[in-house]
Amino acid sequence: MKKIFNDFLLKSLKNQTAEFELIGIDNTSNEFKSAAVALNYGGIKARNKYIMFAHQDVSFIPDTWLEDAEKFLNSIADLGIAGVAGMSESGNSNQERGRNIIKHGEPPEAWSWGSRIQKPEPVQTLDECLVIVPKSTFDVLKFDEKTCDGWHLYAVDYCLSAKERGFGVYVLPMEVYHLSKGGVNRKKLKSVNGSLPDDYYNNLKKVLKKHANTYKIIYTTCGEWNTIYPVTLQKCSFF
Repeated sequence: MKKIFNDFLLKSLKNQTAEFELIGIDNTSNEFKSAAVALNYGGIKARNKYIMFAHQDVSFIPDTWLEDAEKFLNSIADLGIAGVAGMSESGNSNQERGRNIIKHGEPPEAWSWGSRIQKPEPVQTLDECLVIVPKSTFDVLKFDEKTCDGWHLYAVDYCLSAKERGFGVYVLPMEVYHLSKGGVNRKKLKSVNGSLPDDYYNNLKKVLKKHANTYKIIYTTCGEWNTIYPVTLQKCSFF
C-alpha cells in the first residue's frame, strides 16, 4: 500500500503546479475501523477551501489538475460534493447512467463503462475513488460513521445526505488514472464489479434503510439498488 501511495498519488501530487496541504492517513495498524472514521479524522484537520479524499492508487492528469479542478468547483453555486466518476439518474442501465473520464489498468486505457463528459454534470452519487467536499460543507456534514461502519458506500451515502440538505452533487470532467480496473460486467449482474464483499452488503442495507423515504432507487457504480426490496433478493438481479 505504501509503495502504491508513493508511486501514484504522492508522485502525481508532487508534479502539481498548485500548492496543497497533504494529510496522509496510515491505517496499517488498524487504528481506524471504517473509512468514514478515517476520513472524518483527516477532514477535521484540513484548513483549505476544498477537501479532497482520494484513494492511494489515483494519479492526476495533467500537472495543472488541481488548478483546473478548483476553477470548476468555484463555478458551481450549489456545490456540496464533486468527484471524477458517478451515476446519473438518467438512462436505462448502469452503463448509460455512468459519468467519468477515468483511465484504468495497465497499460492505461479509458474506462469503457459509462459516458465520458466534457463539463460538470449533476449526478445522484459518486464513486469513492476520489471526491472533493467544500470545507464549509464538511463543517456541517461529516461522513456517517454509524451507517457506513465499514469500507464501502461512504461517498454514496454522503452524496444522498448532501442532496437531501439542498447541496448539489457533480462529476467533474477531470481526467485521472486509477490503478484498480474493477471487474468486467460479463454476465450483466447488478454488480458491475462482480461479486462484492459481505462488508459492502452490510453497509448497503443501512444506506438503503436510511434513505428509503427519499429515494426509490439508489444508483451506484456497483449497481442500482431498490430501497424497498431486501438486499438478499437484489444480489443476483439483472438490469
